[in-house]
Amino acid sequence: MSAAAASPPPTAAAGEHPRFHISGLLSPETCKELEFVHRSCGTAGYRPSVVSTSLPHLAATGCGHLLLPFVPVRERLRDAVESAFSCHFDLFIEFTGLISWCKGASIGWHSDDNKPYLRQRAFTAVCYLNDHGKDYKGGILQFQDGEPSCITPVAGDAVIYTADNSNIHCVDEVIEGERLTLTLWFTRDSAYDEDPKLLSFLSQTSLNYEPVHQRPYIPLPASDLMYWFSYDHSGFDIRCARVHILGFSFHTSIDEDSKSFAPAEDDPIEFLGKPVRLGREDGVFDKVFANGLHALQVVQFYYWKAPELAAKRKQTSGGSGTACCPVIQSRGTKLPLPFNHGVEQTIFGSYKNAEIDFEWNDFGLALSMWENYSENLQRKLSTSLPYWLSNEAIFITNSFSPQVCNGGN
Repeated sequence: MSAAAASPPPTAAAGEHPRFHISGLLSPETCKELEFVHRSCGTAGYRPSVVSTSLPHLAATGCGHLLLPFVPVRERLRDAVESAFSCHFDLFIEFTGLISWCKGASIGWHSDDNKPYLRQRAFTAVCYLNDHGKDYKGGILQFQDGEPSCITPVAGDAVIYTADNSNIHCVDEVIEGERLTLTLWFTRDSAYDEDPKLLSFLSQTSLNYEPVHQRPYIPLPASDLMYWFSYDHSGFDIRCARVHILGFSFHTSIDEDSKSFAPAEDDPIEFLGKPVRLGREDGVFDKVFANGLHALQVVQFYYWKAPELAAKRKQTSGGSGTACCPVIQSRGTKLPLPFNHGVEQTIFGSYKNAEIDFEWNDFGLALSMWENYSENLQRKLSTSLPYWLSNEAIFITNSFSPQVCNGGN
């Protein structure tokens, strides 16, 4: 089903507390793609134990092309909200973001317009990207009055409701794992439309990319402080944690015996802004990544595509073709990065690391697939951006393929 097509009929809501639960709004593959974006780009969030990825942040870190998967989803959600609340062609998107609630995260009773600077919010849409019970425990959305009174998250489902005090709600504490959502707020006030501001940002970053010698889809890390996740008087770097719990480690990009390498005793995290390699157990991948965020994106892309890659390997293992093995070499010193593996797993979980049938061949293929994926999105962004700028709005253009526009069925 196209993201621009009519949404599934929502579950009816009580008139005094207008809210709707929509099953299967997003396809499993769309959920996984947005999960990939979040796990490879997210920073410390606006509340304790929360990680967030906003669209302006993607544009600011050289990842403007990763806005493309959001476009059909945003249109579909706006259509659903306008249809459910009979406000056709009346809404602007105030905010779009990926938000994960980790162990310990919760929020008490509130409405989404409960601050003077939030009064412009009219409606809320929350899409769940993973499953309660399977991927995390806790984190149930509860409403103070009306039906449905609580929402048990299922990947692909969405809940939409008015942002005023007709829908006072809370989120129970997350006990284990990571609760992933795509959240949008809608407004009737065009002054709060996020599209013109986002387009201004995109035109400055995507079309004037620096450094010019790098491919335009190579990510540029934000301030190291934005990746610091505080927890129980301690903390960790989110980039390091995301890599570590999948079994990888960061290594220097230079020979182990090079005298030019000197550990940064004051702030070793600064090494993540420089070229790095990735290691796993006793092997080091023979590819220099532009920075730690670049390496993290490839690791997360591999994790997203690992089942598909393993299946392809098994299909071709009995054939005449021979897989091209990436060169593995042992040089490159492991970076002296601070980490607490126990705390990292407490917050993010283990991603069921043992279930990954890891092969360096698969990882090398994932790198090529990530480059093709990123180049394709970058071309679509370059084609779409002039149309968006002329209309001061972000929408589906002819550059979107049917695969990109697919929603839930």
